[in-house]
Amino acid sequence: MTEMKYKRNFCIVAHIDHGKSTLADRLIQKAQIIDDRQMKNQILDNMDIERERGITIKSQAVTIPYHAKDGHDYELNFVDTPGHVDFSYEVSRAIASCEGALLLIDASQGVESQTVSNLFMAMEQDLEIVPVINKIDLPSADIPAIKHQIDHDLGLDSKDAVPVSAKTGQGIDDLMEAIVTKFPAPTGDPNGKTQALIFDCHYDEYRGVIIHIRIMNGRIKKGDTIRFMHSGTEYKVEQAGIFKIKYEETNVLEAGDVGYIISGAKTVSDVRVGDTVTLADNPAEEALAGFKEVKPVVFSSIYPIDSNDYEELKDSMEKLKLNDASLVFEKDNSLALGNGFRCGFLGLLHLEIIEERLERDYDQSVIFTAPSVRYKIKLTNGEEMTIDNPTEFPEGRIALAEEPYIRAAIITPSEYIGSIVSLCVEKRGEQKNMQYLDEKRVELTYEMPLAEVLFDFYDRLKSYSRGYASFDYEVIDYRATDLVKVDILINGKGVDALSLLAYKPEATARARKVCERLKDEIARQQFKIAIQGAIGSQIIARETVNPVRKDVLAKCYGGDITRKRKLLEKQKEGKKRMKMVGNVELPQSAFLAVLKEKED
Repeated sequence: MTEMKYKRNFCIVAHIDHGKSTLADRLIQKAQIIDDRQMKNQILDNMDIERERGITIKSQAVTIPYHAKDGHDYELNFVDTPGHVDFSYEVSRAIASCEGALLLIDASQGVESQTVSNLFMAMEQDLEIVPVINKIDLPSADIPAIKHQIDHDLGLDSKDAVPVSAKTGQGIDDLMEAIVTKFPAPTGDPNGKTQALIFDCHYDEYRGVIIHIRIMNGRIKKGDTIRFMHSGTEYKVEQAGIFKIKYEETNVLEAGDVGYIISGAKTVSDVRVGDTVTLADNPAEEALAGFKEVKPVVFSSIYPIDSNDYEELKDSMEKLKLNDASLVFEKDNSLALGNGFRCGFLGLLHLEIIEERLERDYDQSVIFTAPSVRYKIKLTNGEEMTIDNPTEFPEGRIALAEEPYIRAAIITPSEYIGSIVSLCVEKRGEQKNMQYLDEKRVELTYEMPLAEVLFDFYDRLKSYSRGYASFDYEVIDYRATDLVKVDILINGKGVDALSLLAYKPEATARARKVCERLKDEIARQQFKIAIQGAIGSQIIARETVNPVRKDVLAKCYGGDITRKRKLLEKQKEGKKRMKMVGNVELPQSAFLAVLKEKED
């Protein structure tokens, strides 16, 4: 095994789309741990959806050997992290398993909001940070400006910055040397009591759960009985080793190593990211700091489009849960859509990923109801409850309702500032700070309700700023709100799957939008159809689908007006009778149209 002083553990952190996975490809290619035939772009991204969208969803680790200029052989353990705000807890645990971080900055885009938040996360863990300027081969690359941003916005020394092009491989040798010389060797006592941090895990069909760990102290070898300190469960280690794209068994992992262990854990929910692993027969006194339960913040119900597919959907959800511990779901039922599941997600991207994986990997056609957040309700009798589903809303018994607030950081070129400020104000945002980073870019800090960000905030932010604004948020606390439940009635009958919770002053606009969308989707009948939005018994919005009429006057050629009137009256009577017994069928497209919150 490599001596500890010749090991380096580091991660790559960056804003979305600044080239983390491409840089990872170059480092792996440089180390020649796989031959060129097996090499492909984004080699660490295993899922199709990661490749197509160019995002990393799961963090991945890999061990690469490197022969440095000082003549020694080094072992570099490197962790590729997700860039999206929904997965920031995973990023924080991956960062905690390292001693150094490469902070990647796009030479044409510059420092963006998540670059800053990831930098702070790395600083909290006391990591050595080396800025890397990527994409220097682009014609739009502006290296002097980026160096100024590194000094000015990030407070790092731009002299340490390593310019590279992850696409062409330019500058990779300098980067490898910087990793060896700038990052410290891991510390820890191989003979002390075992403490290992779980920074990720994933499910393998043949082996069960593969746990990704960083050993801080002590060692873990094949045959040991290990204990998870937060959940208290014990397992026997069946295999231990390091990641070399494929798994390479070493059967023992020591302090300073990043590797994997396979034990008897059957599902990913048995293993919690951030937990501490120790030996059952000689446990450590205390767990490593920083563990927290990941709580879902966005909720939505999923229903199969064909209600006969419920069992298949249930199997698919359970398989997804094997690989994604942060997905929580329970059974749910709707009069309009039948049986389904109420699910909690880490954020909107997480919801989209689950939706795509259900449709792709498991071939399920599903309907998601409008996403909502979790509200805290205090009832008039003093009881407290939390709700995330409009059907649970305690009508008329509410003393106080509170909704989650976020602190949003937006970095934008200064020419778009007017439209972005008005967007934030429209979304009930309170401005807390506004800071010019340089003559071209501004950082805005807002506190706003999470519910307002769920619908079209992100799309509109991108379109107002032509794609240049970047957005990062964290949930801070709960604050009082004026909450109402909006019911959607069709011909006087409520459709539970379309009801929604809304802020009272905005309820009318929301209800009107839903009614307008439904009007376009519902087929015309022989009778008039009323589509209404209501709060309690008060109607706040209405649209009407006009009836299809037969031309009963076609055979009257000239003639007396009373004859025509008689025929029209007769038709009217028939319509009335039809309306009494007429039921309106809602097509599936109607549910989907309401949920696609598009700008009109």
